[in-house]
Amino acid sequence: MNSAPTTTVAPVRAERTDAVPARPRWSLPLAWVSLVLQIVIVGTGGAVRLTESGLGCPTWPLCTTDSLIATPEMGIHGAVEFGNRTVALIVLLAAAAVILSLRKVRSTRRDVVVPAVLVLAGTVLQAVIGGISVWIKLHPMLVGIHYLISAVLVALAAVVVYGLAVGPSGERAVPGWLAGLTHATSALVAVAVIAGILTTGSGPHAGDSLADRNGLDPLVMQHVHSWPAYAAFLATIALATAAWRVGAPRLRVLATALLAVELVQIAVGIWQSREGLPVLLVGVHMVLAVILVAVMTAAVLSLKAPRRA
Repeated sequence: MNSAPTTTVAPVRAERTDAVPARPRWSLPLAWVSLVLQIVIVGTGGAVRLTESGLGCPTWPLCTTDSLIATPEMGIHGAVEFGNRTVALIVLLAAAAVILSLRKVRSTRRDVVVPAVLVLAGTVLQAVIGGISVWIKLHPMLVGIHYLISAVLVALAAVVVYGLAVGPSGERAVPGWLAGLTHATSALVAVAVIAGILTTGSGPHAGDSLADRNGLDPLVMQHVHSWPAYAAFLATIALATAAWRVGAPRLRVLATALLAVELVQIAVGIWQSREGLPVLLVGVHMVLAVILVAVMTAAVLSLKAPRRA
Protein backbone atom coordinates (compact mmCIF):
# COMPACT_ATOMS: atom_id res chain seq x y z
CA MET A 1 0.00 0.00 0.00
CA ASN A 2 1.52 3.27 -1.12
CA SER A 3 1.38 6.19 1.29
CA ALA A 4 0.16 9.55 0.08
CA PRO A 5 2.93 11.94 -0.87
CA THR A 6 3.69 14.57 1.73
CA THR A 7 4.36 18.19 1.05
CA THR A 8 6.31 20.62 3.19
CA VAL A 9 4.62 23.91 3.87
CA ALA A 10 6.83 26.83 4.82
CA PRO A 11 5.75 28.46 8.07
CA VAL A 12 4.03 31.78 7.75
CA ARG A 13 5.91 34.55 9.53
CA ALA A 14 3.60 36.89 11.33
CA GLU A 15 4.17 40.53 10.48
CA ARG A 16 5.06 42.66 13.45
CA THR A 17 3.11 45.87 13.64
CA ASP A 18 5.27 47.41 16.34
CA ALA A 19 8.55 47.38 14.41
CA VAL A 20 10.83 50.34 14.93
CA PRO A 21 10.98 52.48 11.76
CA ALA A 22 14.35 52.85 10.11
CA ARG A 23 16.59 55.58 11.47
CA PRO A 24 18.01 57.79 8.75
CA ARG A 25 21.77 57.50 8.47
CA TRP A 26 22.81 60.99 9.53
CA SER A 27 19.94 61.80 11.86
CA LEU A 28 21.56 60.74 15.14
CA PRO A 29 24.92 62.51 14.59
CA LEU A 30 23.08 65.66 13.51
CA ALA A 31 20.80 65.43 16.54
CA TRP A 32 23.86 65.20 18.80
CA VAL A 33 25.36 68.26 17.09
CA SER A 34 22.11 70.15 17.60
CA LEU A 35 21.97 69.21 21.29
CA VAL A 36 25.59 70.21 21.90
CA LEU A 37 25.06 73.53 20.11
CA GLN A 38 21.96 74.27 22.19
CA ILE A 39 24.19 73.87 25.24
CA VAL A 40 27.05 75.84 23.70
CA ILE A 41 24.86 78.85 23.00
CA VAL A 42 23.93 78.95 26.67
CA GLY A 43 27.65 79.35 27.32
CA THR A 44 28.13 82.05 24.68
CA GLY A 45 24.99 83.83 25.88
CA GLY A 46 26.38 83.66 29.40
CA ALA A 47 29.64 85.17 28.14
CA VAL A 48 27.65 88.06 26.66
CA ARG A 49 26.01 88.69 29.99
CA LEU A 50 29.05 88.16 32.20
CA THR A 51 31.30 90.46 30.15
CA GLU A 52 28.63 93.19 30.13
CA SER A 53 28.33 92.83 26.36
CA GLY A 54 24.54 92.56 26.26
CA LEU A 55 24.31 95.90 24.49
CA GLY A 56 27.57 95.42 22.60
CA CYS A 57 25.39 95.49 19.48
CA PRO A 58 22.91 98.22 20.43
CA THR A 59 20.38 97.29 17.74
CA TRP A 60 18.82 94.15 16.26
CA PRO A 61 18.85 92.44 13.78
CA LEU A 62 21.74 94.70 12.67
CA CYS A 63 24.65 95.17 15.03
CA THR A 64 24.56 98.92 14.43
CA THR A 65 22.19 101.09 12.45
CA ASP A 66 24.58 100.83 9.48
CA SER A 67 26.32 97.48 9.88
CA LEU A 68 25.22 93.87 10.21
CA ILE A 69 28.48 92.90 11.92
CA ALA A 70 30.38 94.46 14.79
CA THR A 71 32.82 97.20 13.86
CA PRO A 72 36.34 97.58 15.33
CA GLU A 73 35.23 100.73 17.13
CA MET A 74 32.78 98.66 19.20
CA GLY A 75 35.63 96.82 20.90
CA ILE A 76 35.38 93.54 22.77
CA HIS A 77 31.74 94.01 23.76
CA GLY A 78 30.62 94.25 20.15
CA ALA A 79 32.73 91.23 19.22
CA VAL A 80 31.29 89.10 22.04
CA GLU A 81 27.68 90.03 21.26
CA PHE A 82 28.08 89.53 17.51
CA GLY A 83 29.85 86.23 18.17
CA ASN A 84 26.84 85.01 20.11
CA ARG A 85 24.55 86.05 17.25
CA THR A 86 26.76 84.08 14.85
CA VAL A 87 26.52 81.00 17.05
CA ALA A 88 22.73 81.44 17.08
CA LEU A 89 22.72 81.19 13.29
CA ILE A 90 24.75 77.97 13.44
CA VAL A 91 22.34 76.57 16.03
CA LEU A 92 19.44 77.40 13.71
CA LEU A 93 21.09 75.66 10.75
CA ALA A 94 21.80 72.57 12.86
CA ALA A 95 18.17 72.37 13.98
CA ALA A 96 17.03 72.66 10.36
CA ALA A 97 19.49 69.94 9.30
CA VAL A 98 17.98 67.53 11.85
CA ILE A 99 14.52 68.04 10.39
CA LEU A 100 15.80 67.53 6.84
CA SER A 101 17.48 64.30 7.91
CA LEU A 102 14.13 63.03 9.24
CA ARG A 103 12.06 63.84 6.15
CA LYS A 104 11.76 60.18 5.08
CA VAL A 105 10.37 59.11 8.45
CA ARG A 106 8.20 62.14 9.17
CA SER A 107 5.04 60.02 9.23
CA THR A 108 6.44 57.07 11.21
CA ARG A 109 8.72 58.73 13.75
CA ARG A 110 6.61 61.56 15.09
CA ASP A 111 8.20 60.91 18.47
CA VAL A 112 11.37 62.59 17.16
CA VAL A 113 10.03 64.70 14.31
CA VAL A 114 7.70 66.78 16.50
CA PRO A 115 10.34 67.73 19.10
CA ALA A 116 12.81 68.44 16.28
CA VAL A 117 10.34 70.89 14.74
CA LEU A 118 9.80 72.48 18.15
CA VAL A 119 13.57 72.91 18.54
CA LEU A 120 13.73 74.76 15.22
CA ALA A 121 10.71 76.92 16.06
CA GLY A 122 12.05 77.64 19.53
CA THR A 123 15.43 78.64 18.13
CA VAL A 124 13.75 81.17 15.85
CA LEU A 125 11.73 82.42 18.84
CA GLN A 126 14.93 82.78 20.84
CA ALA A 127 16.42 85.04 18.18
CA VAL A 128 13.35 87.28 18.35
CA ILE A 129 13.35 87.37 22.16
CA GLY A 130 17.06 88.17 22.15
CA GLY A 131 16.42 91.07 19.80
CA ILE A 132 13.56 92.38 21.93
CA SER A 133 15.74 92.14 25.05
CA VAL A 134 18.27 94.41 23.34
CA TRP A 135 15.53 96.88 22.40
CA ILE A 136 14.31 97.10 26.02
CA LYS A 137 17.82 97.33 27.49
CA LEU A 138 18.07 93.80 28.89
CA HIS A 139 15.10 93.73 31.22
CA PRO A 140 15.95 90.98 33.74
CA MET A 141 12.63 89.15 33.44
CA LEU A 142 12.90 88.86 29.65
CA VAL A 143 16.54 87.80 29.95
CA GLY A 144 15.41 85.14 32.43
CA ILE A 145 12.72 83.92 30.03
CA HIS A 146 15.41 83.79 27.34
CA TYR A 147 17.44 81.40 29.48
CA LEU A 148 14.40 79.34 30.47
CA ILE A 149 13.51 78.77 26.82
CA SER A 150 17.09 77.66 26.21
CA ALA A 151 16.65 75.04 28.94
CA VAL A 152 13.43 73.83 27.29
CA LEU A 153 15.18 73.63 23.90
CA VAL A 154 17.98 71.57 25.44
CA ALA A 155 15.36 69.20 26.85
CA LEU A 156 13.64 68.89 23.46
CA ALA A 157 16.96 68.30 21.70
CA ALA A 158 17.70 65.58 24.26
CA VAL A 159 14.34 63.96 23.43
CA VAL A 160 15.37 63.81 19.77
CA VAL A 161 18.77 62.30 20.56
CA TYR A 162 17.32 59.73 22.94
CA GLY A 163 14.52 58.76 20.57
CA LEU A 164 16.91 58.24 17.67
CA ALA A 165 19.46 56.36 19.77
CA VAL A 166 17.04 54.06 21.58
CA GLY A 167 13.87 53.97 19.46
CA PRO A 168 10.20 54.73 20.06
CA SER A 169 8.94 54.21 23.59
CA GLY A 170 6.88 51.18 24.52
CA GLU A 171 5.49 50.05 27.83
CA ARG A 172 6.74 51.26 31.20
CA ALA A 173 9.83 49.30 32.19
CA VAL A 174 10.04 50.17 35.90
CA PRO A 175 7.69 49.92 38.88
CA GLY A 176 5.19 52.73 39.32
CA TRP A 177 6.80 54.02 42.51
CA LEU A 178 10.16 54.33 40.75
CA ALA A 179 8.56 56.24 37.90
CA GLY A 180 6.94 58.53 40.46
CA LEU A 181 10.29 59.13 42.16
CA THR A 182 11.85 59.99 38.79
CA HIS A 183 9.13 62.50 37.97
CA ALA A 184 9.41 64.05 41.44
CA THR A 185 13.15 64.45 40.94
CA SER A 186 12.50 66.04 37.56
CA ALA A 187 10.10 68.53 39.13
CA LEU A 188 12.66 69.49 41.78
CA VAL A 189 15.30 70.02 39.08
CA ALA A 190 12.90 72.30 37.19
CA VAL A 191 12.15 74.34 40.33
CA ALA A 192 15.87 74.64 41.08
CA VAL A 193 16.58 75.92 37.56
CA ILE A 194 13.78 78.49 37.73
CA ALA A 195 14.92 79.65 41.18
CA GLY A 196 18.44 79.94 39.80
CA ILE A 197 17.21 82.17 36.98
CA LEU A 198 15.52 84.48 39.49
CA THR A 199 18.64 84.48 41.64
CA THR A 200 20.82 85.49 38.71
CA GLY A 201 18.35 88.25 37.86
CA SER A 202 18.83 89.68 41.35
CA GLY A 203 22.63 89.51 41.33
CA PRO A 204 25.40 91.70 39.96
CA HIS A 205 25.64 90.27 36.43
CA ALA A 206 23.08 92.29 34.52
CA GLY A 207 24.66 92.00 31.07
CA ASP A 208 25.33 95.73 30.85
CA SER A 209 25.79 98.61 33.25
CA LEU A 210 22.51 100.11 31.97
CA ALA A 211 20.41 97.03 32.73
CA ASP A 212 18.11 96.85 35.75
CA ARG A 213 17.82 94.04 38.32
CA ASN A 214 14.59 92.25 39.22
CA GLY A 215 14.42 93.81 42.69
CA LEU A 216 14.77 90.59 44.68
CA ASP A 217 17.27 90.31 47.51
CA PRO A 218 20.21 88.30 46.12
CA LEU A 219 21.21 86.94 49.54
CA VAL A 220 17.71 85.64 50.17
CA MET A 221 17.47 84.26 46.62
CA GLN A 222 20.69 82.29 47.06
CA HIS A 223 18.99 80.36 49.88
CA VAL A 224 15.74 80.03 47.94
CA HIS A 225 17.70 78.59 45.04
CA SER A 226 19.65 76.18 47.24
CA TRP A 227 16.59 74.57 48.85
CA PRO A 228 15.15 72.85 45.75
CA ALA A 229 18.70 72.17 44.52
CA TYR A 230 19.57 70.19 47.67
CA ALA A 231 16.15 68.51 47.59
CA ALA A 232 16.79 67.43 43.99
CA PHE A 233 20.20 66.11 45.04
CA LEU A 234 18.69 64.00 47.84
CA ALA A 235 15.98 62.75 45.50
CA THR A 236 18.63 61.81 42.93
CA ILE A 237 20.54 59.80 45.53
CA ALA A 238 17.34 57.89 46.27
CA LEU A 239 16.66 57.50 42.54
CA ALA A 240 20.11 56.14 41.74
CA THR A 241 19.99 53.76 44.70
CA ALA A 242 16.55 52.48 43.70
CA ALA A 243 17.54 52.06 40.05
CA TRP A 244 20.51 49.91 41.04
CA ARG A 245 18.41 47.80 43.41
CA VAL A 246 15.54 47.29 40.97
CA GLY A 247 17.85 46.48 38.09
CA ALA A 248 16.80 49.16 35.61
CA PRO A 249 20.04 49.36 33.59
CA ARG A 250 19.33 52.45 31.49
CA LEU A 251 17.85 54.44 34.37
CA ARG A 252 20.72 53.25 36.55
CA VAL A 253 23.30 54.81 34.22
CA LEU A 254 21.37 58.05 33.74
CA ALA A 255 20.57 58.51 37.42
CA THR A 256 24.24 58.00 38.25
CA ALA A 257 25.22 60.55 35.59
CA LEU A 258 22.60 62.93 37.00
CA LEU A 259 24.09 62.54 40.46
CA ALA A 260 27.58 63.29 39.12
CA VAL A 261 26.44 66.47 37.37
CA GLU A 262 24.62 67.63 40.50
CA LEU A 263 27.70 67.06 42.65
CA VAL A 264 29.78 69.26 40.35
CA GLN A 265 26.98 71.82 40.12
CA ILE A 266 26.62 72.08 43.89
CA ALA A 267 30.39 72.40 44.33
CA VAL A 268 30.53 75.19 41.73
CA GLY A 269 27.52 76.91 43.29
CA ILE A 270 29.06 76.95 46.78
CA TRP A 271 32.43 78.04 45.38
CA GLN A 272 31.01 80.93 43.35
CA SER A 273 28.96 82.12 46.31
CA ARG A 274 31.96 82.20 48.62
CA GLU A 275 34.17 83.89 46.01
CA GLY A 276 31.74 86.72 45.24
CA LEU A 277 30.30 85.32 41.98
CA PRO A 278 33.35 85.38 39.67
CA VAL A 279 32.25 85.40 36.04
CA LEU A 280 33.95 82.14 35.04
CA LEU A 281 32.26 80.13 37.80
CA VAL A 282 28.89 81.73 37.09
CA GLY A 283 29.25 80.79 33.42
CA VAL A 284 30.13 77.20 34.29
CA HIS A 285 27.14 77.06 36.65
CA MET A 286 24.82 78.24 33.85
CA VAL A 287 26.07 75.60 31.41
CA LEU A 288 25.93 72.81 33.99
CA ALA A 289 22.29 73.68 34.67
CA VAL A 290 21.21 72.89 31.11
CA ILE A 291 23.40 69.77 31.00
CA LEU A 292 21.49 68.71 34.12
CA VAL A 293 18.23 69.33 32.26
CA ALA A 294 19.38 67.16 29.34
CA VAL A 295 20.38 64.23 31.56
CA MET A 296 17.18 64.52 33.61
CA THR A 297 15.14 64.44 30.40
CA ALA A 298 16.87 61.26 29.28
CA ALA A 299 16.28 59.69 32.71
CA VAL A 300 12.55 60.36 32.43
CA LEU A 301 12.47 58.88 28.92
CA SER A 302 14.26 55.75 30.14
CA LEU A 303 11.23 54.83 32.27
CA LYS A 304 9.72 53.18 29.19
CA ALA A 305 11.21 50.28 27.30
CA PRO A 306 11.89 50.83 23.60
CA ARG A 307 9.81 49.04 21.02
CA ARG A 308 11.96 46.63 19.05
CA ALA A 309 11.52 45.11 15.61
